[in-house]
Amino acid sequence: MFWEKYTYSQIKSKVFESLSKNTNYRTENIIGIPGTFLDTDIFYDDAPFLKDAPFLSTLIANPNHIGVHTLGDEHEDFFAGTHEIEKDLLKICAEEIFGAEPHSYDGYVASGGTEANIEALWIYRNFYLQEHQAKMSEIAVVYSADTHYSIPKALDLLCIKGIELAVDQTSRQILIKDFEQKIEAALAKGVKYFIININMSTTMFGSVDDIDSITSFLNLLYINYKLHIDGAYGGFIFPFTNTNNSFNFKNKNITSFSIDGHKMLQAPYGTGIFLIRKEYMKYVCTNEAGYVKGKDYTLCGSRSGANAVCVWMILRIHGSVGWTVKMHQLVDRTTSICEKLDEWNVKYFRHPNLNIVTIRANYMSRELSMKYHLVPDNHENPEWYKIVVMPHVKQGIIDNFLSELKNEQKQLSK
Repeated sequence: MFWEKYTYSQIKSKVFESLSKNTNYRTENIIGIPGTFLDTDIFYDDAPFLKDAPFLSTLIANPNHIGVHTLGDEHEDFFAGTHEIEKDLLKICAEEIFGAEPHSYDGYVASGGTEANIEALWIYRNFYLQEHQAKMSEIAVVYSADTHYSIPKALDLLCIKGIELAVDQTSRQILIKDFEQKIEAALAKGVKYFIININMSTTMFGSVDDIDSITSFLNLLYINYKLHIDGAYGGFIFPFTNTNNSFNFKNKNITSFSIDGHKMLQAPYGTGIFLIRKEYMKYVCTNEAGYVKGKDYTLCGSRSGANAVCVWMILRIHGSVGWTVKMHQLVDRTTSICEKLDEWNVKYFRHPNLNIVTIRANYMSRELSMKYHLVPDNHENPEWYKIVVMPHVKQGIIDNFLSELKNEQKQLSK
């Protein structure tokens, strides 16, 4: 897991070089593209600071990154310069973070993990329909009760049946017995093809599904399945704080990943990343997009090239070594919170390699949770409150929260 750290000067040079290779709305004869630079009444391109602001300059230039640029030369060439930056970003994510072999994957910068998760299920549904002539009733998506709501959303949109798995309320792990029974029951009812969603950190708890136990059972029964990893939250932290894991493309059971730049990377919202092994994007090719060179394979269609540039800039300014250090610092600060909770016998869940602590609601007042903007699992009847130790969560804030929580514990013990 290594990618080179760039200086800001190197990043700026690379981005402006890429912009120079794009078609320029201001200087070239362009009358066929339904797009242009950002409105000059608001966004003007001659501000002096822009020469030192590669992301803002890209935003104003407004490159469209429609399509999937890892599929070869068949993609829109108007913005080929910044397309290359997106391809380098995908290379870092696929090859360096998730261990893919060069040129063995496709992907794109999506609007977020929700879109990336839907894209995965869309591909696998169509794969089974086209390659196995499956009936819709023969396809099912399997996911845990702690899974992000984007999966039920995808089931609704794609008209696929879902199989929700129970989790242990203490460990947050999928109950393997429940999993086995529900798979066997689905097979008995005529389901032949399964799409398995595995969480590399759930949104509420930061729990990581036991991928090896799940795939061992599926492989033992020779189940026909495709496995997608929802790493929207964990994708940019878990591989760096737990290098000995099965969540990578070296694991032959895995076909795709979703990860989000707008969580751990502190990128703007709208910077999710979808990665999948080669030869699968074709199942969602929209042939009707005849005016788009290379067609379109994405859910969102047109998308801002500035978002891809921004995520690339963040990864390059840190390099793999710097990013690893940053993620370990967040985990260490999270551990310090848990040490205090253990000392006070406050019940919580926390995966040791992640920066989420989810506390049982009966150990604190609703007023305290609201004061520090803790997120409940359910706003109407909360059972858990979540803390996420992000870069803006300074030690002073943590200390103040813990002090007030301790005072509440003292009052309860009287």
